[in-house]
Amino acid sequence: MAKNIYVGNLTWDANADDLLTLFQEHGTVVRTQIISDRETGRSRGFGFVEMASDGEAQKAIDALNGKDFRGRPLTVNEAKPRVERGGGGGRGYEGGGERGR
Repeated sequence: MAKNIYVGNLTWDANADDLLTLFQEHGTVVRTQIISDRETGRSRGFGFVEMASDGEAQKAIDALNGKDFRGRPLTVNEAKPRVERGGGGGRGYEGGGERGR
């Protein structure tokens, strides 16, 4: 079963191919992704790598967590499941304070 890995503290110019090169030494990479800002399109400094198996993922985590990549120590660990955020919507009346003076 594939395992998703979080990769943080990336340089702003790192791309998905960089992650592929870095992680494929430790097993079969299924997918790589750099997360970018919606408004600017610029990298947010982290991404995800999906490895083909739990064993390969753990091998990559052990080898790459704290490893220097372009002058920065990587943060590499098992990705936590994504938590869905609540929908937009406005705030209800929150009360408080003095009114009607």
